[in-house]
Amino acid sequence: MSQIRKQSIISTIFVYTGIAIGFINTFLFLRYNSLFKPSEYALTQVFIQVGYIIFAFANMGMIATVYKFYPYYNDNLDKKKNDLLSWAFLISIIGFVFVLFAGYVFKDLVIRKFGRSPEFIKYYFWIFPFGFSILVYSILEVFAWNIRKSVFTNFLKEILFRLLTTILIFLFSYKIINSFDGFIKFYSFTYGIVAATLFGYLIYKKQFYLTFTISRVTKKFYKKIIALATLVYFGGIVFMIAQFIDTIVIMSVVGINATAIFLAGSVVAGLIQAPQRGAVAASIPVLSRAWKDKDYAKITLIYQRSGINLLIASLGIFLLVWLNYADGIKAFGLKPVYLQSQWIFFFLGLARIVDLGTGVNAQIIGTSTYWRFEFLSGVVLLSLAVPLNYFLVKKFGIIGSGYSNLFSFTVYNVIRIIFLKRKFNMHPFSNKTIYAIILAVVCYVLCYYTFGQMHGFLGMTIRSLVFITLYGGSIIYFDLTPDVIPVWKMIRKRTRGK
Repeated sequence: MSQIRKQSIISTIFVYTGIAIGFINTFLFLRYNSLFKPSEYALTQVFIQVGYIIFAFANMGMIATVYKFYPYYNDNLDKKKNDLLSWAFLISIIGFVFVLFAGYVFKDLVIRKFGRSPEFIKYYFWIFPFGFSILVYSILEVFAWNIRKSVFTNFLKEILFRLLTTILIFLFSYKIINSFDGFIKFYSFTYGIVAATLFGYLIYKKQFYLTFTISRVTKKFYKKIIALATLVYFGGIVFMIAQFIDTIVIMSVVGINATAIFLAGSVVAGLIQAPQRGAVAASIPVLSRAWKDKDYAKITLIYQRSGINLLIASLGIFLLVWLNYADGIKAFGLKPVYLQSQWIFFFLGLARIVDLGTGVNAQIIGTSTYWRFEFLSGVVLLSLAVPLNYFLVKKFGIIGSGYSNLFSFTVYNVIRIIFLKRKFNMHPFSNKTIYAIILAVVCYVLCYYTFGQMHGFLGMTIRSLVFITLYGGSIIYFDLTPDVIPVWKMIRKRTRGK
């Protein structure tokens, strides 16, 4: 656990540094005197979301194949004869070619369905290089996770990508890039720079080798690899569409300007997921090894620790942001229209708490022999998310997507909790789960009713400091997680210079 804890902490620091840069970028996009229109800001976020959908269709299940089977290849082959990465690249590139062809064939359908979002149609084909870059990076990333380089990959994805965006924003603001057309075309290659950096790093560390000689491990496991890749592939498509269907529906039904408001709330809600990204990157190789070694005690421990740790973190972040949401928009001088995103954040935030508070259940199932269930649960999620998003958005507007997210992800996670409980007698909850929720709510109520009438930067600062002190102190005092005390002692030791 100490290795996971250390990597998770460092990765989380990078994630939050990246989020801070991302918030600066968001501020530059959304501020009152910004040169960017709401629709142009929305397009940059749509590039990311549609790019990940392209990745989901193109990767052909290779990401899951690498993190599931890497321990077998690593234990039985010299790294120069390890052909897993080579086949992952080849098959994924073939998958991307098919996606690119389909994108061309169905362009007219896209134009009909997204007539309310003309900017998306205009730059439709520029999304494909962005999606291809995500594909290449993701294959390299999962390989790097398995050689214990997850901290560096998090730096690239969370910090470098956002810094490149910051540079482009300043170049546009100072008219060095003199049109949004030039900005978005440069933006479409930012992830390519991130992927190229990781590629160069792996070569420099002498960890990147390609060989298309079929190894004995591939000959032994190819049937299982094909079965895993096929089902996980369709499961990944289902999950990715379910994750981003809200944006797609809003763009189609309401238009890209409304999408900008929704995405503003969604970006802030993304704060809550930051600890999950670090935990996932650190836990996947350990879970893969534990399943291979049949170390069920370690898997259970990771499940329970991740559940309480991620719940504590997600509750704290959600309530801290909710205390200051409206004041933040006003104090930072964002366009008043973005106040409409407040309740979007609320419902999306609750959905993220549900997802984080149930631990790394997706990674546990995905690395087990029951990985097929990940596909089935994803089908349930998609079957709920698509119709709910469409009908609720038509009835209630963009807030309907918040309702849909909360309900769909709650059902999705409940199904996975029940599955792991019945199959392995594992669950992520304890009495401390209830205590964490109660403490978080009590700290929020105290801060809201004591300092709720204070506004501006002063009010935000006082509320935030008091909430962090009360909530963080309570977590430490009641020892709600065994990972807090070691981290606290490490911080005290280093700050004292011992």
